This record gives sequence, C-alpha cells and structure tokens, in this order.
Amino acid sequence: MLKYAPRSEGCHTEPVDFSFSEQEQAVADLSRQILGDLSTPERHKHLEAEGTTHDDDVWGELSDAGLVGVSLPDKCGGGGLGFLATCLMLEEIGRTTARVPFLAPVAAMAVAEFSPSHPCLQGMADGSVLVSPALVEVGRDPGDPSVAAAETDDGWTLSGTKEMVPFADQADCLLVTASAGDKVGLFLVDKAASEIEVVLQETTSGLVEGKVVLADAPAERLGEDSGPVEWLVQRCTAALSAVAVGVVSEALRITAAYTSEREQFGRPIATFQAVGQRVGDAYIDTEAIRLTALQACWRLDQGLEASTEVAVAKYWAADGGQRVANAAQHLHGGMGVDRDYPLWRYYVWAKHLELSLGGATAQLLRIGDALAADTA
Repeated sequence: MLKYAPRSEGCHTEPVDFSFSEQEQAVADLSRQILGDLSTPERHKHLEAEGTTHDDDVWGELSDAGLVGVSLPDKCGGGGLGFLATCLMLEEIGRTTARVPFLAPVAAMAVAEFSPSHPCLQGMADGSVLVSPALVEVGRDPGDPSVAAAETDDGWTLSGTKEMVPFADQADCLLVTASAGDKVGLFLVDKAASEIEVVLQETTSGLVEGKVVLADAPAERLGEDSGPVEWLVQRCTAALSAVAVGVVSEALRITAAYTSEREQFGRPIATFQAVGQRVGDAYIDTEAIRLTALQACWRLDQGLEASTEVAVAKYWAADGGQRVANAAQHLHGGMGVDRDYPLWRYYVWAKHLELSLGGATAQLLRIGDALAADTA
C-alpha cells in the first residue's frame, strides 16, 4: 500500500492512500484470471486459423462474471463501481490482446449517465447488447463532427459518415456524435435501421472496424448540450490508454524473458550493455504510460476536470507505446515478426492504439491549447 504524507511545519495532513479499493483489486484479479486462462497465444492461433475475428467465448465469460457491466448502476444489473474498475479490466484485455469489443462497456456507461432509464441498459450490463462509439471522421476532431443531426416531429435523424467504428459488425447500436445546429450532440442509433450502411474496414491489428454511412437514420439524443460528447470522448481516449498499459507491459515482459534466455557469445544478451539500456528505456516508457493512464482514469472516475490529463495519457500511450513496441521488436530480431511467436500481436496493437482517437501530435496540440488558455 502506497501512502504519501507531505511534511511541513505545523501541518498535520493525513496520509493519502494510493492503493486500489478491495473491489477494484478484485476486478483486476478476476479479469487477469479469466483472460489469462482463456485468451492465450494458442487460442489466438486457433482463432486466426479459423478466420475468426471475435472471441465470443471470452466475451461471454467476462459478461457472466459481471465484468462487462461492472461500472454500470446496480439497478440495471451492473456492478455499481466507477470508471476506474472498467479500466483495470481493459488493461488485462490489452495484456492478452483479447478479441473482444473493449470500448462497449465505456459506451454503455454514457448511456447510463445520460439516459439512466434506457431499456437497453440491462442487456448492456450482461453483455448481450453491444453499443459501439462512432466518433471518428477523417480529418476532423471528434468534438467537431460533420455528421448532421436534424430534429423532426418524431425525434432526430442523422446524416453523414463515420469511420473506424470499433466492432461495427457486432454492434447492436451506435453512439454517434453529430452537429445539431450550432451545438454538438450525442445520439444513440439502432444499427439495424435501414437508413444505416456498414462497410467493414481492414486493420493491421485484426480488430474489426467499419465505415458507417447514415442517411436520415432515426436517432435518440442523449442529453441536451455538448457535455455528453466531451464526456464520452474523454473516457474512450482514457480507455485506449488503459488498454495500452496492458499491451506494453506484456510486450516488455516477453522481451525481458527472451533476452534473459537468448544467448550469444556464451552469455544471455540481456547482459550486454546496449540491450540492458534499451530494455531500461522501455521500462521507463511503460511506467510513464501506466502512471499517466491511471491518473487520467482516476480523475474521470472522481468526476474531476481531466481534459489535459487524458491528453497526456494518450500522448504517452501513442509516443511511448511505439518506443516500447519498436524496442521489443528490435531486441527479438527475426523472432519478433514470426507469427508463431506472440510478440507481433503486441506490436500491431500498439500501432492501432497509437492512432485511435488521435496520435501523439494531436494530443500535444490539445495540451498546448490548454496551456495557452491557462496563461491568457
């Protein structure tokens, strides 16, 4: 248990406890057990040989254990915990590169937050109803969409195109950001509507994404202003950083084991100075990714302002994540790209996470804007 007690003359501040709660630790432990047992390299090879893109068995086990809905309210069958609990599960998904719709629990949290009586929440909590965030448009910030929302006598309709919607083939409904007059809104749409077309997009990671074309698709608005959009974008960005923690941590563990066993000139290559320095740098990057992701997830969990912290976490996940992935590949040599060896999956996942919802440059621009606003 980590505790910090600042010392100053005449100050009697109580120690600050930085450890996870008992429930959060239980979520992390159970997630690691389920995913470690089921989402193995051998399981991945089996799925790849069959051409299967989704691991429904793993998703079913996570759902049955209550982990998919762990952050949803008790009244809809969820676990009643905060955002941080879901992020701890996402870290384990990254650690095992499990082929499951890991942003669905985050999108479900947005539905619970802004439409707490929605009839689909029960299914979202037990994993039977998948909701996927549709946030990306080429060349545009997630908070400035070109998809247009029009109000009608029966509600709202959406028209436009979203790209790179995660697990678009499996999703039952989509959370779409759209411009509504001079404001931006968050809308829930039924993917089965005839006014929606989904075209699957190929990714280097193997994770399924899709282009979604909406032509006056009926939609339900969540909330009344742009607040829900920022709420969802921040949590999806932080969630990607949490997944990155698991990806780089496992890539580093695999690399440390390999360099300790691989011998050259009669001794393990881990004893070579250059190798040790490269692994040391990767360790520093990994810990920076972990700490910044935890800070962002915790602040969001506590309802604190976290826009800059989220950008910092995603910057480290993008920039530091690629350094770790590159170092791991380099230190493995040819083994790193052997598809019978697990490391390549972590490289392609790191690249996928790097670019999702904005890479390092996009995050630096957000941080710069925030700093400029503070000093104005």
